[in-house]
Amino acid sequence: MRVFLIVLDGVGMGELPDADRYGDRGSNTLLHVAEATGGLRLPRLERLGLGRLLDLPGVRALNDPVGARARLAERSAGKDSTTGHWELAGVVLDRPFPTYPQGFPVELLDRWSERVGRGWIGNVAASGTEIIARLGEQHQSTGRLIVYTSADSVFQVAAHEQTVPIEELYAACRAAREMLTGEHAVGRVIARPFLGTPGSYSRTPRRRDFSLEPPEPTLLDRLAEARKPVVTIGKVDELFAGRGVTEAMHTAGNQEGQELLSSQARRSGEGLVFANLVDFDQSYGHRNDPRGFARALESFDQSLGELLGRLRDDEVCMVTADHGNDPTTPSTDHSREYVPLLVAGARVRPGVDLGTRDTFADVGCTIADILGVKRPRVGTSFVREVRS
Repeated sequence: MRVFLIVLDGVGMGELPDADRYGDRGSNTLLHVAEATGGLRLPRLERLGLGRLLDLPGVRALNDPVGARARLAERSAGKDSTTGHWELAGVVLDRPFPTYPQGFPVELLDRWSERVGRGWIGNVAASGTEIIARLGEQHQSTGRLIVYTSADSVFQVAAHEQTVPIEELYAACRAAREMLTGEHAVGRVIARPFLGTPGSYSRTPRRRDFSLEPPEPTLLDRLAEARKPVVTIGKVDELFAGRGVTEAMHTAGNQEGQELLSSQARRSGEGLVFANLVDFDQSYGHRNDPRGFARALESFDQSLGELLGRLRDDEVCMVTADHGNDPTTPSTDHSREYVPLLVAGARVRPGVDLGTRDTFADVGCTIADILGVKRPRVGTSFVREVRS
């Protein structure tokens, strides 16, 4: 058996009941993208039952979808990629990671600066493109690292690749990861390299995420214990600090991720292929670009057709998300939303409505049952409901 688990980063489908606590009342990523662009053309996702989950312009609610479907609620506190991916793999967090909307403690940054041998500038909450446009020239003239954060629990370090060698940037981020523990244990430290000249800077694809380790065994750990392969595509291995991963394939964006998924489907294999397609969030949600978001959805839909056409009889494909990122709201940050789940495969009973699940962890629990390994601690399997 093999399962393809595909996370469409940031593709939410409506505010959770506690969204107002996160400043996200009214967010609905999929619906607002569809409305802002005159409707979406997603025939493969439509065929799996997406239109039965949400009334979306351009997407029909078919009476006979071929896939099973559910709406997933996030039980963990938070709305970031680490929290969402961990919960999909069976780990629910009782409290959110710390955030720093007013910047990090200066004494902490000074200790880090002394350790890495470079000064720092910034220390504000900002968008990644805005901060390098504003501080890139100063960074290049002084050699100081640009430090910034967002509404999420992230410590981000930006540096021009011709000013700070990429391995030095990674080393600085590893040092920050080692220091950011206890009360300052942010979810991720992120290296954000860029190139260009003042007025025309652009980020490069050599981003790296340095995550905390999950606090308890995840689905990936259970698979590793059972000697089942886990192949990750995109930033997934980094979100789990590499734990339980057999082979990691990093990508520059959705196109490469989609190609790698198709390549994996063309090969025989077993275990789990766990992919994150980041462009919905990174390139369009954070930049408030609903048209780019829609194009990315339609591109994924097309590639999904090829993957589904290559599934063996003993393989299952699950498409879901980790949080929302509504590009039509004033915010450029993640949004606290339900996410869709669509399940396809020859052994999946068509048309099954799994309802609203109260945790993403049901996904990991079900995959554990499909692959015959010990379940994570949290979650309720729906394998009996979808198995034909």
